[in-house]
Amino acid sequence: MKFFLDTANLQEIREGAALGVVDGVTTNPSLLAKEKGDPEEILRQICELVDGPISAEVVATDAAGMLSEGRHWAALHKNIVVKCPCTVEGLKATKLLAAEGKRVNMTLIFSPMQALLAAKAGARFVSPFVGRLDDVSTDGMQLVADIVQIFENYDFDCEVLAASLRHPMHVLEAARLGAHVGTMPMSVLSALVKHPLTDIGLKRFLEDWEKAKKELGARAR
Repeated sequence: MKFFLDTANLQEIREGAALGVVDGVTTNPSLLAKEKGDPEEILRQICELVDGPISAEVVATDAAGMLSEGRHWAALHKNIVVKCPCTVEGLKATKLLAAEGKRVNMTLIFSPMQALLAAKAGARFVSPFVGRLDDVSTDGMQLVADIVQIFENYDFDCEVLAASLRHPMHVLEAARLGAHVGTMPMSVLSALVKHPLTDIGLKRFLEDWEKAKKELGARAR
């Protein structure tokens, strides 16, 4: 499974990229609004830090506006993927953008049929929002499972990008279900590395090593 960072914070992206496991980045207007500076310049810097798909979302609600914004974002850098919402107008824009060879990440997916329509329209990624479904007492991971199965049935050239992953178990379940991509905050990615037995084991190894060095020093005297 590919790991994307869901952030527009350059420091977090630098930290994630240094781990060697980050394959892309997803941003949205809310994430970009949190950061100081020109959103276009921030996106350019993200593209320089991570050589992979970088999602930039349109804010227009009509197909013509989405098409115009999508062309603008795609021209910014070769790594940019245009992010369109799963609406009637979003599907129209996705079809047109895909016909021009531009990659689209269709976002705000909350049903298998939305994902199927997005894939048929030419989206390169679909983003089911796991955590937000969990918030309304709906099984977000079942949505991921359904989309993965449907895409396998019809061999779509479209990747399932599990979004709104809020803790390590979300990432684990998405991987078990076969999601092609998981996008997550830096805090969740960092948590994947941690395990108390790793910390305990490392502490013991270091203590034993120090003990061995002291004994060797004592014998040398």
